[in-house]
This record gives sequence, structure tokens and C-alpha cells, in this order.
Amino acid sequence: RAELEKMFTGMPAVFTGMFQGEELSQAYASGDVFAMPSESETLGQVVLESMASGVPVVAARAGGIPDIIPKDKEGKTSFLFTPGDLDECVRKIEQLLSSKDLRESVGRAAREEMENCDWRTASKTIRNEHYSTATLYWQKKTGRTG
Repeated sequence: RAELEKMFTGMPAVFTGMFQGEELSQAYASGDVFAMPSESETLGQVVLESMASGVPVVAARAGGIPDIIPKDKEGKTSFLFTPGDLDECVRKIEQLLSSKDLRESVGRAAREEMENCDWRTASKTIRNEHYSTATLYWQKKTGRTG
């Protein structure tokens, strides 16, 4: 942390430490945009939390993030960029920061999208994906269908 604070000296960056519960929700909701540049995020809990707080997300199209923000939702509920393409990431952040209307509409859509998600639905989706994968594997291994 000390190294990061040194790198950001003189910039409007705040290092808050760890938040939980309502304090965490308020912190997310106070942001204008949430940037997630990780190329190896598997679940993307912070992306889910940001979207649920009505904050537009700009994230790398990698790991589990495209499962949270599928192609047909890009630009509607949040924005994805090509992993490693910092210029594209910055352009999308600037696009959101320069338009309050866009930021609000994307944030609203993100929150609405998250209202349709729950653990039961997510678990069912994962279960169905595992079943489909196992079925395909079995069919290829045995040469059978159905």
C-alpha cells in the first residue's frame, strides 16, 4: 500500500482500507465509474457489487467478466475492453465520465440487471453449464447421442 500511496502522491486518490456491509455499499455508490482492468478475474464479485450499486463498470473482456456482462449487454449495463488495450479502457472511462446522462442510464441498467440476479439463478446456470459440458464429453467419448 505504501508504494501505491507514493505513486499517487499529489493525485486525487483516496486509500480507504477495507470496508464491509453498508459502508462498502455506500463506497461503491459514491463512485462515478468502476474500473476493473484485471485479466484473470474468475468471479468478478466487485463487478457485481458495483453494478448492484448502480455504478457503471469498465472491465477487461477476460476471465469470468464476460459471463457477467455478455456481448448483448455491452454499452448498456457496463463496458468491456480488449485485455491489455489501455487506450480502449481509457476511452470508455472518459466516455462515461464526460456524459452524466450516459453514466446514469448505464448505472440504472446495471442495477436493474443485478436485481434479476440471485444465487438460485446463478447456481442453476452453473449447474446447467456443467450438465451440458458433461453430456457433450460423454457423447464424444462414447460416440452416442441423447
